[in-house]
Amino acid sequence: MAELLHDLIFESASRSPSQTALKYKSSTLTYAELAERTEHLSRALIDIGVEKQDRIAIYLPKCLENVIAIFAASAAGAVFVPINPALKSHQVSHILLDCEAKVLITTQGKCRALNAALGYCVDLQSVILTDGVDSEDVEMHAQRLIPWDELIASPLSSRVHRVIDSDMVSLIYTSGSTGDPKGVILSHRNMVTGAKSVAQYLNNGPSDRILAVLPLSFDYGMSQLTTAFLVGASVVLINYLLPMEVLNTLAQERITGLAAVPPLWNLLVELPWPAEAAANLRYITSSGGVVPVETTELLRQMLPKTEIYLMYGLTEAFRSTYLPPEQIEKRPTSIGKAIPNAEVLVLRSDGSPCAADEPGELVHRGSLVAMGYWNDVEATGQRFRPIPNRVDAIPGEEIAVWSGDIVKQDSEGYLYFLRRDDDLIKTLGYRVSPNEIEEIFYRSGLVSEAVALGIPHTTIGQSIVLVAIPKNGVEVTEKLLLDECKQRLASYMMPAEIIFRSALPTNPNGKVDRKQLALEIMESVSA
Repeated sequence: MAELLHDLIFESASRSPSQTALKYKSSTLTYAELAERTEHLSRALIDIGVEKQDRIAIYLPKCLENVIAIFAASAAGAVFVPINPALKSHQVSHILLDCEAKVLITTQGKCRALNAALGYCVDLQSVILTDGVDSEDVEMHAQRLIPWDELIASPLSSRVHRVIDSDMVSLIYTSGSTGDPKGVILSHRNMVTGAKSVAQYLNNGPSDRILAVLPLSFDYGMSQLTTAFLVGASVVLINYLLPMEVLNTLAQERITGLAAVPPLWNLLVELPWPAEAAANLRYITSSGGVVPVETTELLRQMLPKTEIYLMYGLTEAFRSTYLPPEQIEKRPTSIGKAIPNAEVLVLRSDGSPCAADEPGELVHRGSLVAMGYWNDVEATGQRFRPIPNRVDAIPGEEIAVWSGDIVKQDSEGYLYFLRRDDDLIKTLGYRVSPNEIEEIFYRSGLVSEAVALGIPHTTIGQSIVLVAIPKNGVEVTEKLLLDECKQRLASYMMPAEIIFRSALPTNPNGKVDRKQLALEIMESVSA
Protein backbone atom coordinates (compact mmCIF):
# COMPACT_ATOMS: atom_id res chain seq x y z
CA MET A 1 0.00 0.00 0.00
CA ALA A 2 1.24 3.50 -0.87
CA GLU A 3 3.24 5.45 1.71
CA LEU A 4 4.25 8.42 -0.47
CA LEU A 5 1.79 10.75 -2.19
CA HIS A 6 2.97 10.07 -5.75
CA ASP A 7 2.83 6.31 -5.14
CA LEU A 8 -0.96 6.63 -5.25
CA ILE A 9 -0.63 7.09 -9.02
CA PHE A 10 2.24 4.72 -9.67
CA GLU A 11 0.68 1.81 -7.77
CA SER A 12 -2.68 2.24 -9.49
CA ALA A 13 -0.84 2.38 -12.83
CA SER A 14 0.79 -0.95 -11.99
CA ARG A 15 -2.54 -2.54 -11.07
CA SER A 16 -4.77 -1.04 -13.77
CA PRO A 17 -2.71 0.75 -16.44
CA SER A 18 -5.58 1.15 -18.92
CA GLN A 19 -8.11 2.43 -16.37
CA THR A 20 -9.12 6.08 -16.86
CA ALA A 21 -7.48 8.16 -14.12
CA LEU A 22 -8.35 11.69 -15.14
CA LYS A 23 -10.67 13.54 -17.49
CA TYR A 24 -10.90 17.24 -18.28
CA LYS A 25 -13.28 18.39 -21.01
CA SER A 26 -12.60 16.03 -23.95
CA SER A 27 -9.12 14.95 -22.79
CA THR A 28 -8.50 11.81 -20.77
CA LEU A 29 -5.47 10.13 -19.24
CA THR A 30 -5.19 6.50 -18.25
CA TYR A 31 -3.24 5.64 -15.13
CA ALA A 32 -0.33 4.52 -17.31
CA GLU A 33 -0.34 7.85 -19.17
CA LEU A 34 -0.70 9.88 -15.97
CA ALA A 35 2.15 7.97 -14.34
CA GLU A 36 4.38 8.46 -17.40
CA ARG A 37 3.79 12.23 -17.56
CA THR A 38 4.21 12.57 -13.81
CA GLU A 39 7.50 10.69 -13.94
CA HIS A 40 8.77 12.77 -16.88
CA LEU A 41 7.93 16.07 -15.23
CA SER A 42 9.41 15.03 -11.89
CA ARG A 43 12.75 14.16 -13.49
CA ALA A 44 12.64 17.35 -15.58
CA LEU A 45 12.09 19.43 -12.45
CA ILE A 46 15.20 17.90 -10.92
CA ASP A 47 17.13 18.61 -14.12
CA ILE A 48 16.26 22.34 -13.97
CA GLY A 49 17.63 22.55 -10.44
CA VAL A 50 14.84 21.53 -8.07
CA GLU A 51 16.33 20.15 -4.86
CA LYS A 52 14.65 18.11 -2.15
CA GLN A 53 12.00 20.13 -0.25
CA ASP A 54 12.14 23.09 -2.68
CA ARG A 55 8.74 24.75 -3.04
CA ILE A 56 6.92 24.55 -6.38
CA ALA A 57 3.94 26.91 -6.62
CA ILE A 58 1.05 25.88 -8.88
CA TYR A 59 -1.22 28.74 -9.97
CA LEU A 60 -3.64 27.09 -12.37
CA PRO A 61 -7.34 26.35 -12.74
CA LYS A 62 -8.33 22.69 -12.52
CA CYS A 63 -6.81 20.97 -15.54
CA LEU A 64 -4.68 17.95 -16.43
CA GLU A 65 -1.47 19.96 -16.03
CA ASN A 66 -2.43 21.01 -12.50
CA VAL A 67 -2.80 17.41 -11.36
CA ILE A 68 0.38 16.26 -13.11
CA ALA A 69 2.32 19.13 -11.53
CA ILE A 70 1.11 18.26 -8.02
CA PHE A 71 2.22 14.65 -8.17
CA ALA A 72 5.39 15.39 -10.15
CA ALA A 73 6.50 17.81 -7.44
CA SER A 74 5.91 15.05 -4.91
CA ALA A 75 7.86 12.50 -6.96
CA ALA A 76 10.73 14.98 -7.30
CA GLY A 77 10.98 15.23 -3.52
CA ALA A 78 9.76 18.81 -3.67
CA VAL A 79 6.86 20.58 -1.95
CA PHE A 80 3.85 21.63 -4.02
CA VAL A 81 2.07 24.86 -3.12
CA PRO A 82 -1.39 25.01 -4.76
CA ILE A 83 -2.65 28.57 -5.21
CA ASN A 84 -6.33 29.34 -5.66
CA PRO A 85 -6.75 30.73 -9.21
CA ALA A 86 -9.29 33.24 -7.84
CA LEU A 87 -6.61 35.09 -5.85
CA LYS A 88 -5.34 38.49 -7.02
CA SER A 89 -1.72 39.19 -7.88
CA HIS A 90 -0.75 40.75 -4.54
CA GLN A 91 -2.23 37.74 -2.70
CA VAL A 92 -0.32 35.36 -4.94
CA SER A 93 2.91 37.29 -4.46
CA HIS A 94 2.51 37.03 -0.66
CA ILE A 95 2.36 33.24 -0.97
CA LEU A 96 5.30 33.10 -3.39
CA LEU A 97 7.41 35.25 -1.08
CA ASP A 98 6.36 33.52 2.11
CA CYS A 99 7.05 29.98 0.88
CA GLU A 100 10.20 31.09 -1.00
CA ALA A 101 9.00 29.34 -4.15
CA LYS A 102 11.75 28.23 -6.51
CA VAL A 103 9.45 27.29 -9.39
CA LEU A 104 6.07 28.64 -10.47
CA ILE A 105 3.79 26.69 -12.81
CA THR A 106 1.08 28.85 -14.41
CA THR A 107 -0.31 30.20 -17.70
CA GLN A 108 0.85 33.07 -19.92
CA GLY A 109 -2.06 35.27 -18.86
CA LYS A 110 -1.56 34.76 -15.15
CA CYS A 111 2.19 35.20 -15.51
CA ARG A 112 1.71 38.56 -17.23
CA ALA A 113 -0.69 39.67 -14.49
CA LEU A 114 1.99 38.79 -11.93
CA ASN A 115 4.78 40.55 -13.84
CA ALA A 116 5.39 43.37 -11.35
CA ALA A 117 5.08 41.11 -8.31
CA LEU A 118 7.48 38.49 -9.65
CA GLY A 119 10.27 41.03 -9.61
CA TYR A 120 10.24 40.89 -5.81
CA CYS A 121 10.32 37.08 -5.64
CA VAL A 122 14.07 36.71 -5.21
CA ASP A 123 13.96 32.93 -4.70
CA LEU A 124 11.94 32.27 -7.84
CA GLN A 125 14.22 30.92 -10.57
CA SER A 126 11.93 29.30 -13.13
CA VAL A 127 8.40 29.85 -14.43
CA ILE A 128 6.83 26.97 -16.34
CA LEU A 129 4.04 28.06 -18.70
CA THR A 130 1.48 25.41 -19.59
CA ASP A 131 0.39 27.21 -22.78
CA GLY A 132 3.82 27.97 -24.23
CA VAL A 133 6.28 30.87 -24.13
CA ASP A 134 6.14 33.99 -26.33
CA SER A 135 9.20 36.10 -27.08
CA GLU A 136 7.62 39.14 -25.44
CA ASP A 137 7.22 37.15 -22.21
CA VAL A 138 10.93 36.34 -22.17
CA GLU A 139 11.77 40.04 -22.30
CA MET A 140 9.30 40.90 -19.52
CA HIS A 141 10.51 38.50 -16.84
CA ALA A 142 13.77 38.05 -14.98
CA GLN A 143 13.02 34.39 -14.31
CA ARG A 144 13.74 31.62 -16.77
CA LEU A 145 10.55 30.86 -18.73
CA ILE A 146 10.09 27.23 -19.76
CA PRO A 147 7.30 25.80 -21.95
CA TRP A 148 5.44 22.89 -20.35
CA ASP A 149 5.56 20.69 -23.46
CA GLU A 150 9.34 20.95 -23.54
CA LEU A 151 9.64 19.53 -20.04
CA ILE A 152 7.10 16.75 -20.58
CA ALA A 153 8.94 15.65 -23.74
CA SER A 154 12.41 15.76 -22.19
CA PRO A 155 14.32 12.47 -21.77
CA LEU A 156 14.20 10.83 -18.37
CA SER A 157 17.02 11.86 -16.06
CA SER A 158 18.62 9.23 -13.83
CA ARG A 159 18.83 11.62 -10.87
CA VAL A 160 16.24 11.21 -8.10
CA HIS A 161 15.80 12.44 -4.54
CA ARG A 162 15.17 9.99 -1.70
CA VAL A 163 11.86 10.71 0.03
CA ILE A 164 10.32 9.23 3.19
CA ASP A 165 6.79 9.53 4.50
CA SER A 166 7.63 12.07 7.22
CA ASP A 167 8.99 14.55 4.64
CA MET A 168 6.80 17.54 3.89
CA VAL A 169 5.07 17.39 0.53
CA SER A 170 2.71 20.38 0.49
CA LEU A 171 2.01 23.83 1.86
CA ILE A 172 -1.69 24.64 1.75
CA TYR A 173 -2.36 28.29 2.51
CA THR A 174 -5.33 29.09 4.69
CA SER A 175 -6.46 32.43 6.08
CA GLY A 176 -5.49 33.21 9.66
CA SER A 177 -6.96 35.60 12.21
CA THR A 178 -3.82 37.74 12.01
CA GLY A 179 -4.42 38.60 8.36
CA ASP A 180 -2.12 37.11 5.75
CA PRO A 181 -2.70 33.44 4.85
CA LYS A 182 -0.54 30.88 6.64
CA GLY A 183 1.00 27.82 5.01
CA VAL A 184 -0.09 24.56 6.63
CA ILE A 185 2.75 22.05 6.34
CA LEU A 186 1.57 18.61 5.25
CA SER A 187 3.70 15.48 5.07
CA HIS A 188 3.33 12.50 2.77
CA ARG A 189 2.07 10.58 5.79
CA ASN A 190 -0.61 13.20 6.49
CA MET A 191 -1.99 13.08 2.96
CA VAL A 192 -1.77 9.34 2.36
CA THR A 193 -3.26 8.50 5.76
CA GLY A 194 -6.08 10.94 5.03
CA ALA A 195 -6.76 9.30 1.68
CA LYS A 196 -6.88 5.84 3.24
CA SER A 197 -9.21 7.00 6.01
CA VAL A 198 -11.69 8.80 3.75
CA ALA A 199 -11.69 6.06 1.10
CA GLN A 200 -12.43 3.55 3.86
CA TYR A 201 -15.62 5.15 5.15
CA LEU A 202 -16.81 6.25 1.70
CA ASN A 203 -16.19 2.70 0.39
CA ASN A 204 -14.38 4.07 -2.66
CA GLY A 205 -13.36 1.58 -5.33
CA PRO A 206 -12.10 1.37 -8.94
CA SER A 207 -15.62 1.73 -10.35
CA ASP A 208 -16.11 5.18 -8.81
CA ARG A 209 -16.19 8.27 -11.01
CA ILE A 210 -15.62 11.33 -8.82
CA LEU A 211 -16.48 14.86 -9.95
CA ALA A 212 -13.93 17.41 -8.71
CA VAL A 213 -15.75 20.75 -8.38
CA LEU A 214 -13.68 22.22 -5.51
CA PRO A 215 -10.41 24.15 -5.92
CA LEU A 216 -7.33 21.95 -5.58
CA SER A 217 -5.93 24.60 -3.23
CA PHE A 218 -8.41 23.26 -0.63
CA ASP A 219 -7.50 20.13 1.30
CA TYR A 220 -11.10 19.05 0.67
CA GLY A 221 -10.59 19.55 -3.06
CA MET A 222 -7.27 17.69 -3.00
CA SER A 223 -8.98 14.82 -1.22
CA GLN A 224 -10.99 14.04 -4.35
CA LEU A 225 -7.73 13.25 -6.14
CA THR A 226 -6.01 11.33 -3.36
CA THR A 227 -8.93 9.07 -2.46
CA ALA A 228 -9.61 8.30 -6.13
CA PHE A 229 -6.00 7.58 -7.02
CA LEU A 230 -5.56 5.39 -3.93
CA VAL A 231 -8.22 2.95 -5.14
CA GLY A 232 -7.77 3.38 -8.90
CA ALA A 233 -10.99 5.33 -9.46
CA SER A 234 -11.56 8.02 -12.11
CA VAL A 235 -11.66 11.79 -11.53
CA VAL A 236 -13.52 14.25 -13.74
CA LEU A 237 -12.31 17.86 -13.42
CA ILE A 238 -14.67 20.79 -13.90
CA ASN A 239 -14.35 24.58 -13.67
CA TYR A 240 -17.99 25.60 -13.55
CA LEU A 241 -19.61 29.03 -13.74
CA LEU A 242 -23.21 28.01 -13.09
CA PRO A 243 -24.45 25.28 -10.72
CA MET A 244 -26.49 23.75 -13.55
CA GLU A 245 -23.20 22.81 -15.22
CA VAL A 246 -22.47 20.58 -12.24
CA LEU A 247 -25.79 18.77 -12.61
CA ASN A 248 -25.34 18.32 -16.35
CA THR A 249 -21.87 16.88 -15.79
CA LEU A 250 -23.21 14.43 -13.21
CA ALA A 251 -25.49 13.08 -15.91
CA GLN A 252 -23.05 13.17 -18.83
CA GLU A 253 -20.14 11.58 -16.97
CA ARG A 254 -22.12 9.02 -14.93
CA ILE A 255 -20.65 10.42 -11.72
CA THR A 256 -20.79 8.22 -8.61
CA GLY A 257 -19.31 10.64 -6.03
CA LEU A 258 -19.66 14.39 -5.51
CA ALA A 259 -18.09 16.55 -2.78
CA ALA A 260 -19.20 20.15 -2.26
CA VAL A 261 -19.49 22.90 0.33
CA PRO A 262 -22.85 23.94 1.87
CA PRO A 263 -23.38 27.05 -0.32
CA LEU A 264 -23.26 24.91 -3.45
CA TRP A 265 -25.63 22.35 -1.97
CA ASN A 266 -28.00 25.20 -1.10
CA LEU A 267 -28.01 26.22 -4.77
CA LEU A 268 -28.25 22.72 -6.21
CA VAL A 269 -31.40 21.81 -4.27
CA GLU A 270 -33.17 24.77 -5.91
CA LEU A 271 -32.49 23.51 -9.44
CA PRO A 272 -34.30 20.94 -11.58
CA TRP A 273 -32.07 17.88 -11.69
CA PRO A 274 -31.79 16.00 -15.00
CA ALA A 275 -33.15 12.49 -14.58
CA GLU A 276 -29.74 11.00 -15.34
CA ALA A 277 -27.87 13.17 -12.81
CA ALA A 278 -28.66 10.92 -9.86
CA ALA A 279 -28.77 7.65 -11.77
CA ASN A 280 -25.22 6.65 -10.81
CA LEU A 281 -24.67 8.97 -7.83
CA ARG A 282 -23.69 6.55 -5.05
CA TYR A 283 -22.71 9.18 -2.47
CA ILE A 284 -22.35 12.90 -1.82
CA THR A 285 -20.33 14.65 0.88
CA SER A 286 -20.40 18.08 2.48
CA SER A 287 -17.75 19.87 4.52
CA GLY A 288 -16.53 23.44 4.97
CA GLY A 289 -19.49 24.59 7.04
CA VAL A 290 -22.83 23.53 8.44
CA VAL A 291 -25.48 22.36 5.98
CA PRO A 292 -28.93 23.78 6.83
CA VAL A 293 -31.31 21.06 8.00
CA GLU A 294 -33.75 22.10 5.26
CA THR A 295 -31.10 21.52 2.60
CA THR A 296 -30.21 18.11 4.01
CA GLU A 297 -33.86 17.10 4.00
CA LEU A 298 -34.31 18.25 0.39
CA LEU A 299 -31.24 16.27 -0.65
CA ARG A 300 -32.63 13.17 1.05
CA GLN A 301 -35.91 13.59 -0.81
CA MET A 302 -34.25 14.26 -4.17
CA LEU A 303 -31.62 11.52 -3.81
CA PRO A 304 -33.31 8.62 -2.01
CA LYS A 305 -30.75 6.07 -3.26
CA THR A 306 -27.68 8.26 -2.60
CA GLU A 307 -25.70 8.09 0.63
CA ILE A 308 -25.20 11.53 2.22
CA TYR A 309 -22.11 12.14 4.36
CA LEU A 310 -21.93 15.26 6.54
CA MET A 311 -18.32 15.92 7.52
CA TYR A 312 -16.12 18.29 9.48
CA GLY A 313 -12.48 19.03 8.84
CA LEU A 314 -9.79 21.66 9.07
CA THR A 315 -6.70 22.05 6.90
CA GLU A 316 -4.48 21.54 9.95
CA ALA A 317 -5.79 17.96 10.30
CA PHE A 318 -7.31 17.28 6.88
CA ARG A 319 -10.54 15.56 7.96
CA SER A 320 -11.75 14.99 11.52
CA THR A 321 -15.31 13.64 11.63
CA TYR A 322 -18.12 12.24 9.52
CA LEU A 323 -21.74 11.35 10.18
CA PRO A 324 -22.76 7.93 8.81
CA PRO A 325 -25.64 8.30 6.34
CA GLU A 326 -27.94 6.12 8.43
CA GLN A 327 -27.71 8.67 11.28
CA ILE A 328 -28.82 11.75 9.31
CA GLU A 329 -32.54 11.37 9.96
CA LYS A 330 -31.96 11.05 13.71
CA ARG A 331 -29.12 13.61 14.01
CA PRO A 332 -29.37 16.07 11.08
CA THR A 333 -27.27 18.74 12.86
CA SER A 334 -24.45 16.43 13.96
CA ILE A 335 -20.95 16.35 12.45
CA GLY A 336 -20.64 12.73 13.54
CA LYS A 337 -17.70 10.95 15.12
CA ALA A 338 -13.98 10.71 14.40
CA ILE A 339 -12.90 9.29 11.05
CA PRO A 340 -10.83 6.06 10.99
CA ASN A 341 -7.33 6.39 12.47
CA ALA A 342 -8.08 9.66 14.28
CA GLU A 343 -9.28 10.63 17.73
CA VAL A 344 -11.32 13.75 18.35
CA LEU A 345 -11.52 15.13 21.88
CA VAL A 346 -13.69 17.84 23.41
CA LEU A 347 -11.58 19.64 25.99
CA ARG A 348 -11.80 22.54 28.38
CA SER A 349 -9.15 25.27 28.24
CA ASP A 350 -7.12 23.45 30.93
CA GLY A 351 -7.01 20.28 28.83
CA SER A 352 -9.52 18.31 30.89
CA PRO A 353 -12.31 16.46 29.06
CA CYS A 354 -15.75 18.02 28.87
CA ALA A 355 -18.83 16.26 30.16
CA ALA A 356 -21.60 15.19 27.79
CA ASP A 357 -23.29 18.20 26.16
CA GLU A 358 -20.73 20.60 27.70
CA PRO A 359 -19.26 23.03 25.12
CA GLY A 360 -15.52 22.72 24.62
CA GLU A 361 -12.78 22.99 22.02
CA LEU A 362 -12.46 20.29 19.39
CA VAL A 363 -8.95 18.80 19.58
CA HIS A 364 -7.72 16.34 16.95
CA ARG A 365 -4.92 13.84 17.60
CA GLY A 366 -3.31 11.26 15.36
CA SER A 367 -1.29 10.87 12.17
CA LEU A 368 -3.40 13.37 10.22
CA VAL A 369 -2.21 16.30 12.37
CA ALA A 370 -0.13 18.63 10.18
CA MET A 371 3.48 19.60 10.90
CA GLY A 372 2.60 23.20 11.78
CA TYR A 373 2.57 26.56 10.00
CA TRP A 374 5.37 27.39 7.59
CA ASN A 375 7.86 29.85 9.05
CA ASP A 376 5.48 30.86 11.87
CA VAL A 377 6.59 29.58 15.25
CA GLU A 378 4.14 31.73 17.21
CA ALA A 379 1.04 30.66 15.30
CA THR A 380 2.18 27.03 15.36
CA GLY A 381 2.56 27.17 19.13
CA GLN A 382 -0.96 28.53 19.51
CA ARG A 383 -2.71 25.96 17.31
CA PHE A 384 -0.46 22.88 17.66
CA ARG A 385 -0.16 22.16 21.37
CA PRO A 386 0.46 19.18 23.66
CA ILE A 387 -2.43 17.25 25.08
CA PRO A 388 -2.25 15.68 28.54
CA ASN A 389 -0.22 12.47 28.33
CA ARG A 390 -2.54 9.72 29.47
CA VAL A 391 0.27 7.17 29.87
CA ASP A 392 2.87 8.50 32.28
CA ALA A 393 5.51 5.97 31.21
CA ILE A 394 5.65 7.40 27.67
CA PRO A 395 8.24 10.21 27.63
CA GLY A 396 7.76 13.46 25.76
CA GLU A 397 4.63 15.21 24.61
CA GLU A 398 2.11 14.41 21.93
CA ILE A 399 1.19 17.38 19.76
CA ALA A 400 -2.42 17.72 18.68
CA VAL A 401 -4.24 20.43 16.74
CA TRP A 402 -6.53 22.62 18.83
CA SER A 403 -9.10 23.65 16.25
CA GLY A 404 -10.46 26.85 17.79
CA ASP A 405 -13.93 25.46 17.11
CA ILE A 406 -16.41 25.03 19.94
CA VAL A 407 -18.41 21.80 19.85
CA LYS A 408 -20.32 19.54 22.19
CA GLN A 409 -20.57 15.76 22.38
CA ASP A 410 -23.75 13.94 23.30
CA SER A 411 -23.98 10.88 25.55
CA GLU A 412 -23.60 8.55 22.56
CA GLY A 413 -20.42 10.26 21.36
CA TYR A 414 -21.84 12.26 18.45
CA LEU A 415 -20.41 15.74 17.97
CA TYR A 416 -22.24 19.00 17.22
CA PHE A 417 -20.59 22.16 15.91
CA LEU A 418 -21.54 25.25 17.93
CA ARG A 419 -19.34 28.15 16.81
CA ARG A 420 -15.85 29.30 15.85
CA ASP A 421 -13.65 30.59 18.60
CA ASP A 422 -12.05 33.26 16.42
CA ASP A 423 -13.06 36.00 14.01
CA LEU A 424 -12.60 34.17 10.72
CA ILE A 425 -15.46 34.64 8.29
CA LYS A 426 -16.88 31.45 6.75
CA THR A 427 -18.41 32.33 3.38
CA LEU A 428 -19.04 30.28 0.24
CA GLY A 429 -16.92 27.48 1.72
CA TYR A 430 -13.90 29.78 2.21
CA ARG A 431 -12.25 30.83 5.45
CA VAL A 432 -11.61 34.55 5.07
CA SER A 433 -9.51 36.74 7.34
CA PRO A 434 -11.23 40.02 8.28
CA ASN A 435 -7.83 41.65 8.65
CA GLU A 436 -6.89 40.84 5.06
CA ILE A 437 -10.06 42.53 3.78
CA GLU A 438 -9.65 45.52 6.08
CA GLU A 439 -6.09 46.12 4.97
CA ILE A 440 -7.18 46.50 1.35
CA PHE A 441 -9.80 49.10 2.28
CA TYR A 442 -7.31 50.99 4.42
CA ARG A 443 -5.00 51.15 1.41
CA SER A 444 -7.69 53.00 -0.53
CA GLY A 445 -6.96 56.08 1.59
CA LEU A 446 -10.69 56.75 1.89
CA VAL A 447 -11.40 55.36 5.37
CA SER A 448 -9.91 55.83 8.82
CA GLU A 449 -11.50 52.70 10.28
CA ALA A 450 -12.63 49.50 8.59
CA VAL A 451 -14.04 46.38 10.21
CA ALA A 452 -15.06 43.31 8.22
CA LEU A 453 -17.68 41.10 9.82
CA GLY A 454 -19.34 37.81 9.00
CA ILE A 455 -23.10 38.07 9.39
CA PRO A 456 -25.12 34.80 9.33
CA HIS A 457 -26.64 34.07 5.91
CA THR A 458 -28.98 31.22 5.05
CA THR A 459 -27.33 30.17 1.77
CA ILE A 460 -23.64 31.16 1.87
CA GLY A 461 -22.83 30.63 5.54
CA GLN A 462 -21.87 34.20 6.35
CA SER A 463 -22.27 37.41 4.38
CA ILE A 464 -19.35 39.85 4.52
CA VAL A 465 -20.31 43.30 5.81
CA LEU A 466 -17.76 46.09 6.05
CA VAL A 467 -18.31 48.83 8.62
CA ALA A 468 -16.22 51.90 7.84
CA ILE A 469 -15.54 55.41 9.11
CA PRO A 470 -14.70 57.78 6.23
CA LYS A 471 -11.62 59.94 6.61
CA ASN A 472 -12.35 63.48 7.67
CA GLY A 473 -13.19 65.68 4.73
CA VAL A 474 -13.50 62.75 2.33
CA GLU A 475 -16.76 62.18 0.53
CA VAL A 476 -17.11 58.47 -0.09
CA THR A 477 -19.92 56.23 -1.29
CA GLU A 478 -20.29 52.47 -1.16
CA LYS A 479 -19.81 52.23 -4.94
CA LEU A 480 -16.65 54.36 -4.88
CA LEU A 481 -15.11 52.29 -2.11
CA LEU A 482 -15.96 48.97 -3.75
CA ASP A 483 -14.63 50.17 -7.11
CA GLU A 484 -11.36 51.19 -5.44
CA CYS A 485 -10.85 47.76 -3.89
CA LYS A 486 -12.38 45.18 -6.22
CA GLN A 487 -9.16 44.82 -8.21
CA ARG A 488 -7.29 43.81 -5.08
CA LEU A 489 -9.75 41.34 -3.56
CA ALA A 490 -10.87 37.93 -4.76
CA SER A 491 -14.58 37.92 -5.59
CA TYR A 492 -15.48 35.79 -2.59
CA MET A 493 -13.78 38.34 -0.29
CA MET A 494 -15.78 41.34 -1.52
CA PRO A 495 -18.24 42.77 1.02
CA ALA A 496 -21.90 42.34 0.17
CA GLU A 497 -22.61 45.61 1.97
CA ILE A 498 -20.71 48.62 3.33
CA ILE A 499 -22.11 50.51 6.29
CA PHE A 500 -20.71 53.95 7.15
CA ARG A 501 -20.54 55.09 10.76
CA SER A 502 -19.07 58.00 12.67
CA ALA A 503 -17.87 55.81 15.56
CA LEU A 504 -17.35 52.14 16.45
CA PRO A 505 -17.89 50.35 19.79
CA THR A 506 -14.70 49.59 21.71
CA ASN A 507 -13.77 47.32 24.61
CA PRO A 508 -11.97 48.41 27.82
CA ASN A 509 -8.63 48.02 26.05
CA GLY A 510 -9.63 50.50 23.37
CA LYS A 511 -9.90 47.85 20.67
CA VAL A 512 -12.89 47.61 18.37
CA ASP A 513 -15.48 45.29 19.91
CA ARG A 514 -16.23 43.08 16.91
CA LYS A 515 -18.82 40.96 18.68
CA GLN A 516 -20.77 44.01 19.82
CA LEU A 517 -20.57 45.56 16.37
CA ALA A 518 -21.78 42.34 14.73
CA LEU A 519 -24.64 42.19 17.22
CA GLU A 520 -25.66 45.75 16.38
CA ILE A 521 -25.60 44.97 12.65
CA MET A 522 -27.72 41.84 13.10
CA GLU A 523 -30.20 43.72 15.28
CA SER A 524 -30.54 46.45 12.66
CA VAL A 525 -31.20 43.83 9.97
CA SER A 526 -33.88 42.07 12.01
CA ALA A 527 -35.54 45.30 13.20
